[in-house]
Amino acid sequence: MRSLTASVACLTLALLSLAFSTAACSTYQDELARGQRAFEESEHERALAIFRALEPDVQRLSLNDRAHYAYLRGMTDYRIGYKAESRHWLSIAAAIAKQSPGSLPAGWSKRMAESLKDLNDTVYASGIASLSNTPEPPTKIGDTDEGDDETTAPAKPSGSEP
Repeated sequence: MRSLTASVACLTLALLSLAFSTAACSTYQDELARGQRAFEESEHERALAIFRALEPDVQRLSLNDRAHYAYLRGMTDYRIGYKAESRHWLSIAAAIAKQSPGSLPAGWSKRMAESLKDLNDTVYASGIASLSNTPEPPTKIGDTDEGDDETTAPAKPSGSEP
């Protein structure tokens, strides 16, 4: 009787262990689905926060889910204006899609190719710095938009006396 109880206890422990390991994998997929919903609802900042939190665990996703992650992350960055990051993630998605055809829906593949072409054309025309999220500093003193150059005296109205 004791061996039967011990066997049931071992079996129960094994099943619980299996359930927890399966639950851990599904949470990454759940997070990816949450991020996708936020992206589809145009809540890009929330989607980006979800994707950034999931990033350390991306390798735990299946190949198709990694392609989805890279696409969604790249398009989220693209829509927010993080061009360099967008190019990085969309390039990863394109590489996975090339390695594993059908890993992305056709509409996603088309949109990814168009966005990646836009980003690549920008780089080829203006260099990698053109993808920067920060504006370029003025090239010379007084070269600003505000006209706050103190070296130039203000113009005097015509006909005024000194």
